[in-house]
Amino acid sequence: MKKNTLLLSLPLFLLACQSKDAPADHQTARHYFDLKGYISKEASRLNEKHPSVSKAVMVNQTAESKKVTIADWNKELSAFSDADINKSAWQGVFKVTRTNNQDLYTSDNEKVPVQSLLIQHSNGHVKQIRILIRNSNLLYSSNDTLSYYPDSLYEIRKTQRIKLLNEKKYRITGKF
Repeated sequence: MKKNTLLLSLPLFLLACQSKDAPADHQTARHYFDLKGYISKEASRLNEKHPSVSKAVMVNQTAESKKVTIADWNKELSAFSDADINKSAWQGVFKVTRTNNQDLYTSDNEKVPVQSLLIQHSNGHVKQIRILIRNSNLLYSSNDTLSYYPDSLYEIRKTQRIKLLNEKKYRITGKF
């Protein structure tokens, strides 16, 4: 009888412990620009549009370019959506500076790889996104600059340093 009472009261206890003020989904609370949502919408729009892209890839000084049609824009733009700053652990970490045509989110927290997110806009439309990402530990460091101009260009620049190896520079550019 004691076990049955305990088993029946456990779900009630767990329900009572849930906070009614907290959002049910951590992603519903947006404190900053919704980069992940914006890139997802752009990827859907581009998947429907099927634009032709001149894509160039450069590693150090070796470059290759060709005209392509991207099959999966979610995958192609994943570096941008992965840089979303609306993680619950990062709430309050970014300083926000707004002007008429741009929003700048910056952080000097060493535990947060996204150092800055710049959104330039005009008449309610995003004109440019620029993201600076830094990662480092004892063996490895990298600096990434991601730029996105809707219907014009996207670019990912990466400088990578691994201890005891030569520095590598990568650049991926897609022009619509």
